[in-house]
Amino acid sequence: MNRYGELENCQCPLCLRPDTKQRSVDTFSIHPAVNAKDIIYGPNLVEVLFSDGHRGLYPYSWLNSHANLTVERKTFSAPFKFREFSSYNPDQDSYPEVEYSEVMSDDAALLRWFDEIYKWGFCFVKGVPVDPESTKALLERIAFIRHTHYGGFWDFTSDLTFKDTAYTTEFLGAHTDNTYFTDPARLQLFHLLSHTDGHGGASLLVDGFKAASIMRQENPKHCGVLAATKQPYHSSGNEDVCIQPTEQAPVFKIHPDLSRLYQVRWNNYDRAAKRNWGLKEQNRWYNAARHFNHIIQRPNVEIWTQLQPGTALIFDNWRMLHGRSEFTGKRRMCGGYINNDDFISRYRLLKYGREKVIENLGNLAFYKGNPTLLL
Repeated sequence: MNRYGELENCQCPLCLRPDTKQRSVDTFSIHPAVNAKDIIYGPNLVEVLFSDGHRGLYPYSWLNSHANLTVERKTFSAPFKFREFSSYNPDQDSYPEVEYSEVMSDDAALLRWFDEIYKWGFCFVKGVPVDPESTKALLERIAFIRHTHYGGFWDFTSDLTFKDTAYTTEFLGAHTDNTYFTDPARLQLFHLLSHTDGHGGASLLVDGFKAASIMRQENPKHCGVLAATKQPYHSSGNEDVCIQPTEQAPVFKIHPDLSRLYQVRWNNYDRAAKRNWGLKEQNRWYNAARHFNHIIQRPNVEIWTQLQPGTALIFDNWRMLHGRSEFTGKRRMCGGYINNDDFISRYRLLKYGREKVIENLGNLAFYKGNPTLLL
């Protein structure tokens, strides 16, 4: 660590706000000639006396979590890695599920709910009162509901209030939501309040991590193509809306430091025309995309369920693709989105405790129990 890194990462209350853990020191005001004059090893921390008179404080627990190991940074190449996860087999008899009353009253049950979502990519919540207020409260048990051009908390029917295929009665193939956002929502919840005068509308889930794992086994080069080739997306159905992400994004988002798949962005409905690529790149991408599309339509990866009033479905929109079968009649659905950062923040604190999370801020070292690796 150079002198700028040493000083700007000082853990004393003058350099780091104790309440928010935000830096107070101006990194770029540090004079390049400043250096360490003396080092004092105390029982709980190291004290460094700098030549400008500042006394830097560095707890041993913080130093252990931020040991600077010099490594050769590699560029991404397929096949990439996966975090630990379990993928649901459509032949299984039961789904991951929790009880509404327990989740709403007990933080231990809330943590179990989060564990199920993170492990399987989805979870059902049983015993939800069949009203929008109770469903809204369930979402807010996680964090604040993300407000988008669809509103905050949804309570809708298939009346095309918003010009989007989700607001029709048509079949919807497996896709992720918010591909047109720079930061797609992480969690998505649906609760069917009623379905009258018709039938159909079965819900579809596909594990994008499982599909990517299958692709890696069958054709690793295709994985590399979907991770390297960026695509444009948009949402522009309504007159006052024309949303595009700040930058184009690949189908497989790979963490640059961990070489780990952490997000799948797949929505052929919202993919815009791409112009900045040549014929060879087009052929490579379409071949890979076609392969992926074939995988997600295989019976052994498609999870079909029929939602019922009183049971809510929540899933990880960064991992699970969702869709539905065509339906007739009138369905009333409610639900909403939760941001990634808010969900993961709550999850880390519940799972590891605030002290351990704070000690590992910015730590991407591979060891079991590192809360920062909970992506």
